[in-house]
Amino acid sequence: MRLTLALLTFILMTTPLSAAQSSAKPNVIFILSDDLAMGDVGVYGQKLIQTPHLDRMAKEGMRFMQAYCGTSVCAPSRTSLMVGKHMGHSPVRANREIKPEGQFPLPKGTYTVAQLFKSQGYATAAIGKWGMGMFDTTGSPFNVGFDHFFGYNCQRHAHSYFPTYLYNDDKRFDLEGNDGKGEGKTYAQELIAKDTVDWITANKDKPFFLFYAITLPHGKYEIDSQGIYADKAWTPQQKNYAAMVSRLDSDVGQIMETLKKHNIDENTLVIMAGDNGSSFAPNSEIGKLFDQTMGGQLRGFKRGMYEGALRQACIARWPAVIPAGKVSQEPWAFWDFLPTCADILSAKLPAGVTTDGLSILPLLKGGNAPKRDYFYWELHEGATIQAARFGDWKAVRNGPNAAIEIYDLSKDVGETTNLAKDKPEIVAKAEKIMQEARVDDPNWPVKGKAAPKNKEKEK
Repeated sequence: MRLTLALLTFILMTTPLSAAQSSAKPNVIFILSDDLAMGDVGVYGQKLIQTPHLDRMAKEGMRFMQAYCGTSVCAPSRTSLMVGKHMGHSPVRANREIKPEGQFPLPKGTYTVAQLFKSQGYATAAIGKWGMGMFDTTGSPFNVGFDHFFGYNCQRHAHSYFPTYLYNDDKRFDLEGNDGKGEGKTYAQELIAKDTVDWITANKDKPFFLFYAITLPHGKYEIDSQGIYADKAWTPQQKNYAAMVSRLDSDVGQIMETLKKHNIDENTLVIMAGDNGSSFAPNSEIGKLFDQTMGGQLRGFKRGMYEGALRQACIARWPAVIPAGKVSQEPWAFWDFLPTCADILSAKLPAGVTTDGLSILPLLKGGNAPKRDYFYWELHEGATIQAARFGDWKAVRNGPNAAIEIYDLSKDVGETTNLAKDKPEIVAKAEKIMQEARVDDPNWPVKGKAAPKNKEKEK
């Protein structure tokens, strides 16, 4: 008996504790893919592009069918995720470029999810693409809670997958080759993926929050290797796009492997999502071949207000909490992420900090999404466009002077039948929400008489 107890004691002393045993604080990773369409991923019905790692992540976690982005272009959608506000209150409501480099910055005093984690003793990093303020502005990642940054700060710079430079923290470093037109010889994603794995490894023994804003598969449609698609009877752009989605998938797989290698995957929440709808119309070179609308289920794409622009491929894995293999039809949105993280940490937001979101922690545990009055979106590129969802009713207004369209998502997820004429009471409710949900901001005035150019034709 003494020998048995001694042996047991030795085993317990020499066997590393799991992350769940050794720490009550879970790691959190949010992987944000740039312009990924819901229909690009195998578990959402994609037949031609291989995404085995994302498919496995869905089998081991939860796949969402009604996960909504902040709005349908990059910077404001990311802002919504970071600050927990929908577009009626967001400090950034469109892509707005600043020369020579950067975008409209998060204003001074902005509170982000990174600051929440940092206040709880977490290491924090933003890797990939930022787009919310250069390093000399109030929107620098270092001014809003991040300890480390690697990649592209400026969204325009991120259009090149073979750039001549990147940033490590706030230090610019040159890459091999320069053709005089801003193109180099190094595939930037290779360096970005490596820094991600290195940072996770360096911080494996402490709680961490990682915002991994991967640029794939946003244009330019460049890849270092077409891989298994090289011999397909497709156009070069189709081959590149497929290879980019598969590269995204393999880099997510690399992260999951790293977590397992360090015995921290059980206590790490990983969420993967797209930031807005695809860049491609359904009948375009890419959209048609790869059926990004999931068999015609979803209408619309990037820069629009229909479901194809707002619903995202989204998968969450957290073995200690999330039931495996669950497919959720419950709706939630990016602005729910900050309050969800506060709930996970049992942390209160600082006095004066407000959010439009609600915690989806009960949903992640296998329950229901929180009840809310409505979801709200707007976008200020060209004419101001708006959308709202309340219950199963969806309202779209393609310009401030355009008529409100009404769709019943319970019967018409493809938004094919406008019921506005038959539902005047729903139109009135939608108009009230569109007025009350937003606060006027001089940086984002309501403007325009016509809908923006988002016609469903070939790009």
